[in-house]
Amino acid sequence: MKLTDRLKHIRLIRALVYGVVGFISYPGLSWVNRIKIEGTEHLKDLPRRNVLFVSNHQTYFADVITFLHIFCAVKWRKQNRLGIPYYLLNPFTNVYFVAAEETMNGSWISRLFKLAGALTIKRTWREEGKDIQRNRDESDTEKIDQALKHSWVITFPQGTTKPFAPGRKGTAYIIKNNQPIVVPVVINGFWRAFNKTGLTFKKRGVQLSIRFKEPMVIDYTQPVEIILEQVMSAIEQSKDYMLKGRHHLLQTAGK
Repeated sequence: MKLTDRLKHIRLIRALVYGVVGFISYPGLSWVNRIKIEGTEHLKDLPRRNVLFVSNHQTYFADVITFLHIFCAVKWRKQNRLGIPYYLLNPFTNVYFVAAEETMNGSWISRLFKLAGALTIKRTWREEGKDIQRNRDESDTEKIDQALKHSWVITFPQGTTKPFAPGRKGTAYIIKNNQPIVVPVVINGFWRAFNKTGLTFKKRGVQLSIRFKEPMVIDYTQPVEIILEQVMSAIEQSKDYMLKGRHHLLQTAGK
C-alpha cells in the first residue's frame, strides 16, 4: 500500500487536510459566491456506516469540498447553512469520496486533497482525454466496499462533469452488493462559478446550490440497470430531466 493510501486512513491526517483546504475554500463558497443548502435534516439521524451519497458532478474538486464543509457544519448542529467555519477545528472525517485516479494524480494540490479520503479508481471508459474500453478493476470496487463498512462514501455515478451523461453501472453494483442507505444530492451553479477543476473562479457572485433529498427506497433484488435508472432520476440526470430542461429552455427563448 502506498504511503498516501496509508495516511488518508488516519483521521488526524484527514482532519488537518480538512482544516487547510476548508479555510482556503470557504471564502469562495460563502463570500465570493453565495451558497444555498437544503435538506440537511435528512443527514442528522443517519448511521455512521454504510451510507452512500450519489450526486451529479460539475467540477473535479469544488463539489466534494462543499460536501465536506456541510458534513462538518451538520456535526456542529448547523442546519442548511455553513456560518462561521469554526467547525473545521473539529471536522467530520468519517467520510470518503470516489475519484478518478488520473484526476487525483494531476497536481500537487490534488495529491494533497487525496489525503482527505479519496478512493481512487481507474476509469473504464476514458483515460488521458481519450475514449477507451477497459474491464472494471475489482480492487477498485473492493476499496469502496471496505469504506462503506466503516464510513460514509460520496460518489458521482456519471464519472464526468458533463451534464446528463449516462450513469455507470459500477454505482449500481455497489448499491446492490452493499445495500447501503442511498442519499441522492442535486447540485447546481458550480460550473458557472468555477473552472473544470473547481480550483479557480470563472465568475463571481454566483448562486451555488446543493440539495440533499430523502434516502431512496430501493429494492436491492432488482437488476443493476433498474437501480441505476432510479439513481439517475433521483439526482435529476435522467433522460426525462434532460427533456424537461430542453423544454424549459425553448419556452424561455420563446418569451
